[in-house]
This record gives sequence, C-alpha cells and structure tokens, in this order.
Amino acid sequence: METFARPSVGGGAKTLPAECYISPDVFAQEEDRIFRSEWLCVGREESLPCVGDFFTVERTGESLIVTRDAGGTVHAFYNVCRHRGTRLCSEASGHFTGSIQCPYHAWTYALDGELKVARNMAEVPGFDRAEYPLKEAAVALWEGFIFVNLHVILSASTTLSTGSVEGQDEFERVFAPVIGRFSRWNVANLQTARSITYELACNWKLVFLNYSECYHCPLVHPQLDKLSPSDSGHNDLSEGAFLGGYSELRDRGTSLATSGRSSREPLGSVGGDDLDRVYYYTIFPSLLLSLHPDYAMVHYCKPLAAERTEVTCAWLFDPNAMAKPDFDPADVVEFWDLTNRQDWHVNELTQRGLRSRAYSPGPYSNAEGLLSAFDRHYLAIMEA
Repeated sequence: METFARPSVGGGAKTLPAECYISPDVFAQEEDRIFRSEWLCVGREESLPCVGDFFTVERTGESLIVTRDAGGTVHAFYNVCRHRGTRLCSEASGHFTGSIQCPYHAWTYALDGELKVARNMAEVPGFDRAEYPLKEAAVALWEGFIFVNLHVILSASTTLSTGSVEGQDEFERVFAPVIGRFSRWNVANLQTARSITYELACNWKLVFLNYSECYHCPLVHPQLDKLSPSDSGHNDLSEGAFLGGYSELRDRGTSLATSGRSSREPLGSVGGDDLDRVYYYTIFPSLLLSLHPDYAMVHYCKPLAAERTEVTCAWLFDPNAMAKPDFDPADVVEFWDLTNRQDWHVNELTQRGLRSRAYSPGPYSNAEGLLSAFDRHYLAIMEA
C-alpha cells in the first residue's frame, strides 16, 4: 500500500491523493483489505421469506448463494461445487426444492450445505461425504439486512478452513455503535416497495463522501434544499465506521417527496422531533441508510473497478401502508431518483477531474467534517 498523507483531525484537513480514486492497484488493495475483510450488506431478509428461497450476489470476484435452510438459518454459500469447482447456480434468484444440485455431475447438497449425494463415489477409497460440505461466508443479520464477511470460510459443520470463528457475535461487536440505535423506525420489519440500480463512472468512495455532506445541496439539489435546509441538523456519529446524523425539515409535517407532503403514518414509534428530521448514516463500506418519518431509503454500494460503482437505491415502507389500495411510492421514488442522478452527475465530474495532473488535495470546509472522518477510517484500514 502506498503511503498517503493522512488528513488532519482538526483544521487543515485535505482530500485524499488522486491515486486513492483512480489507481487499479489501490483498488486491488481495497478489495483485499476492505471488501474481503469487512462486513458487506448484500440484501434484505424479506428476499428469503420461505425455506429454499435464494438469491445470488457477486462481490470481489466471488459468487455467493444466499439462502434459508429448513431451520430458518440464512447461509451465504460460495457458488462452487466441492467436486470439480463448477458454479452451482446461474440464476439471480429463485427457490430450491429441498436441495442444491450441481448441474455437471449432480453432486447434491442439503440447504444447510451438507453433501447428501455424490454419484459413483461410494467405491472411491477413503471418500467421506462429511468432508465435502459447501463452503460459506460468515453471515450476520441486522435490522432486516443480510451482511456477509468473506474473510473467513466456513463449512456446513461450522468448522473453519482458515482463521477463527466469526459470525453474529463478532458482527455485533463491530456494529456496537449502531445496534439498537434505529429501533424506533422498526427497520427490521419494513419492506421494499421499489428499487433502481445505477452504474456510475466514479470511485465508490466519492459516493460515500458526497452522501456525507450537504455543502453542495443548494447548488446541486434545489428541490431538496427547498424542503430541508442544507445547514441544519447535527452529527451524532462522527468517527469510525459509522458516520452521520440528522437534517431538519423546513416546515412541520412536510416530507421529502415531489409533493412535499405525505399522508402515510410515521414508522414504528417515531415521534416528537424525529417527525421533522431525516437521519443519514454511512455504514462502511457498503451501505447508506436514510431514515425518514414515514419511510426509509437505502443505497447498496458495490464497487466494480477503481472508476466504476454500482449503486442500488431501494425505498422501504411499513407493510401495512403498502397493503392499502391507494399506496403509491412514486412521489418518494421520483424525488430521490432525481436527487440521485444529480449526485451521480457531480460525482462523475469529480472523477474526471481527479484524473488531471492539475489535481492536488484540496482543503475540506467546516461543513465536511464527516468526509475527513471517513478518510481517517479508510486510511487506518488500508495502512494497518
């Protein structure tokens, strides 16, 4: 890892060198030190309502099958048969009827990963089916989200092939600053009404940095600034892997939607000052979480290359609100789709500028304290 100038904790903090955003070598180091080591959000439990439901995800060159076994446990199996390495599943999502079968030689695995059938292997000296379960990444559940960690490879018997035991307990240790923090929004029970996937021509870190400041909002988001002043609010998480706080709505009873209003009931037990606030948090390194009085919005961030990022934005609502005949999330989706595209445009302009030999690290403003905190956390991991 190249040694980069560390941003100052106090005054004088500056942006990172261009190499952090444009270098394929730095991106390869990030894949190893961040995306194969940190907890990554890959979706929601609502995508697996029944035993055998599954979806597949790609992260850092690995394909995972995320599914639910007969006991209700969520697994993230490496999409690799233990026989000859064949990819087991090619579909984006679907349902397993009791087992996972390799399409090549029909080795068949239970939904907990145990190898149940290995054709013509019984007569092979020393072969033991118990030694060939599917390998899997560690999985943790939080607020209805599914997180995986690729650092440790588990087997169906929970015997590790490398490293030490990691799972829900380890996740809760790392995520301690946000465990229980969002309970009043009842996020775990919300359901996704709509989602839009974007592919951006910029580095993933620019997405996180842009999300963490509203210095740009009056110029870039006039419709947002009209409803929520860019200089309002307070940050309550300002160091480490979890950063953010709230912004205020200009007028009581308004909502960040194209109409500026909402007839939906508040989520969970949201009340008091929270009815006039929107909370924004970055969950390093894969999730942006926005909590509104009557809905939640998430951005799932998936780095593709040094200068390409896939972002899926999803809008979550109370299932009771969604069940009403007149439910329509369009006012929220249209508002934020416009806002997202405004952000992606300036992120891509920044990416272009970072490639210039005229670029050198510039000073952060007082409105960009979370950006300097993000840089410090990033460098602490990269330089460890």
